[in-house]
Amino acid sequence: MDTEASAADSRTGLNSGDDLRIQLATALGTVILSAGTLLAAPAAGAADYPVSTFDVTVGNTYTRGTITWYNRSVVVAGEHKSVDQNYCRGTSAFALAANGEELARGYSDDNVCGTSAKFSFTVTTYAPGGPAIVRVCLDDGAKTPPVTYLRCERYGR
Repeated sequence: MDTEASAADSRTGLNSGDDLRIQLATALGTVILSAGTLLAAPAAGAADYPVSTFDVTVGNTYTRGTITWYNRSVVVAGEHKSVDQNYCRGTSAFALAANGEELARGYSDDNVCGTSAKFSFTVTTYAPGGPAIVRVCLDDGAKTPPVTYLRCERYGR
């Protein structure tokens, strides 16, 4: 009877240590490969949004940096420079629709006079899809209107 039971077990795969080890090794390999794939996947974050660089230069003064394009806003960040303490500089940005209509504007808080400084500000449009164009300007650093725009450049998404 033991011989008959052993023959039946080997035909059905029951009590076969080799089959069980193969199944466990396959399952373990699948888990390891899946975990490796998840660990290698990039994390969602700012890198998922398009970034443009800008450079608006007038003589020895400039504003340079990046525009990060989000769904309803842009972040304008970089550095601006003034070479003369009597002539201050700042950065302005205008969020525009594809047809050129102004959606919103923003200004750097820390303007410079005879030095350089880093800045970052957000221009929020509340328009679905955000702006299609951002016009970045090097300005006279005025804290209140009228602001004089020395030079402006347009950058598209």
